[in-house]
Amino acid sequence: MYCIWQTLLPRATSKSALSFTHTDHSATVRGLQSIFQEQEMTETVHDTEGHGYLATFIGKNGRFAILRVHSHGLVTFDLQCCEGDDITQVDNLLNALEKKLKALLHGNVQRVKRLPALQRGAEVDRYWPTADGRLVEYDIDEVVYDKDSAYQNIKILHSQQFGNILILNGDVNLAESDLPYTQAIMGSGRECYAGKEVLILGGGDGGILCEAVKLKPKMITMLVIDGCRKHMRKTCGNVLDNLKGDCYEVLVEDCVPVLKKFVEEGRTFDYVINDLTAVPISTAPEEESTWEFLRLILDLSIKVLRSSGKYFTQGNCVNLTEALGEYEELLGKLSCKVDFSKEVVCVPSYLELWVFYTIWKK
Repeated sequence: MYCIWQTLLPRATSKSALSFTHTDHSATVRGLQSIFQEQEMTETVHDTEGHGYLATFIGKNGRFAILRVHSHGLVTFDLQCCEGDDITQVDNLLNALEKKLKALLHGNVQRVKRLPALQRGAEVDRYWPTADGRLVEYDIDEVVYDKDSAYQNIKILHSQQFGNILILNGDVNLAESDLPYTQAIMGSGRECYAGKEVLILGGGDGGILCEAVKLKPKMITMLVIDGCRKHMRKTCGNVLDNLKGDCYEVLVEDCVPVLKKFVEEGRTFDYVINDLTAVPISTAPEEESTWEFLRLILDLSIKVLRSSGKYFTQGNCVNLTEALGEYEELLGKLSCKVDFSKEVVCVPSYLELWVFYTIWKK
């Protein structure tokens, strides 16, 4: 068995962790009590109804600790401290506990692990989940932009490693480091855009438009809800400074009515690039509205795609096999028969492998 010994220091920094085998709970606890007494921490024992031992400790400077000895041998120790607490004292406490536990267990320790401290309540939030539910701590040091639009919350945070990161409704969308994402959703250099007509759905960061303009297309029409012209310059360059250029036009509108208008007019494109939303991570009924939106955009996009054209879009994290499978089944139920291929790319700021789709009419 193993034990994780974790310190949680709100708005501070620290280390933490531990692990070992089945043991006599009462003997282990008695052996540790002297350390808590030295730290002037008051113990409260809680009833676990026979499931091991659980105690909380309150000490000076607002320290709060939870010691849990599980019946199968796992021991966890969580320590919470306030900003300004003496980090040396905290380390000394953890070191003393680890040393004492090893002595009490006569070396029968399978694993010792200290986890980095979580900084709760900090002015700058550094924790963002991956698509498959893992928690990532970014090296974010500044909130560059934070605003609620009519459609979503928009944040741009600065990372020392990834540059400015665009976050929409709590999801990491794109960082200035993420050129591999933009290249993948445009076909990874395999397509010739010269003289072609291109429709971009979404892509408010301007990255796709910036890269597409370099390839000398005939005309790019971009439907976007919000832009990042001021704070994502390394991604969008200067293409968002003006909503119309020699070979592009940016429409700040809801894409659904415009797509329906294009269908009615019979307007078609050589390439449609959908950067509106990823495949929903869940196939549960409560996500049905998102799946319906995805179906609608897909169907309308295929209708405005020329017979020789291609439709590019992101999928989601490669680990979300059920959701990706659902999406691929959806492709077989469109009003027009299509075929597809997919590519897996590592997107730097996502810290995970991401699936991209190329779709064309049969």
